[in-house]
Amino acid sequence: MTKNCVQKLVAEFIGTFSLALAVGASLALGSDFPLMTPAVAGLTLGLFVYTIGAISGSHLNPAVTIALAVVKKIETKCAVGYLIAQFAGAYIASLVIAGLYGSTGVSVGGEGLLIAEALGAFFLIFGISAVVAGKATQSASGITIGGALFLGILLAVAAGSHGGLNPAVAVGISSISPAYFAGPVIGTIIGALAYKFIACSGCCEGK
Repeated sequence: MTKNCVQKLVAEFIGTFSLALAVGASLALGSDFPLMTPAVAGLTLGLFVYTIGAISGSHLNPAVTIALAVVKKIETKCAVGYLIAQFAGAYIASLVIAGLYGSTGVSVGGEGLLIAEALGAFFLIFGISAVVAGKATQSASGITIGGALFLGILLAVAAGSHGGLNPAVAVGISSISPAYFAGPVIGTIIGALAYKFIACSGCCEGK
């Protein structure tokens, strides 16, 4: 394993740990301000896009890594390493959250979770895809992706989930459910493929 590869994995570990911890802390502390957790998640992801985006791409989300692997924006071998680093970071975050707060108070039940998570993740990957495809400027990458996460969480919450949109964050806040794992993966894959189609230059001409 090369030094460059190790740096990418460490970046994903630290970033995912921080994102899961930030979301978990926001949920555990609670707030009368309904936009608190979406804002915290969006700002945290935006920060890491600017700080480690040039190193690892700042995925910080297994669903995003899987979707980008499907559209061939990351090699499968590298994607597997990213997934391990992300879940490891989230697991450590869950231990810290449990030690600090005991529980986030997030329920894993409810109907329509998979659809809600997939819907929110669809909008998240649109922002990420715009940056990856170079359709959004690098100077605005953090704002674009952080804003996409903010919007995606709001839509997912409105549709009936807690708006994790991230299997690793689900582990971090001990909200483990098939819907919180499958929903984001399904949503990001569909979104990535849809964006690849509409952003592909020359596709309409059959090139």
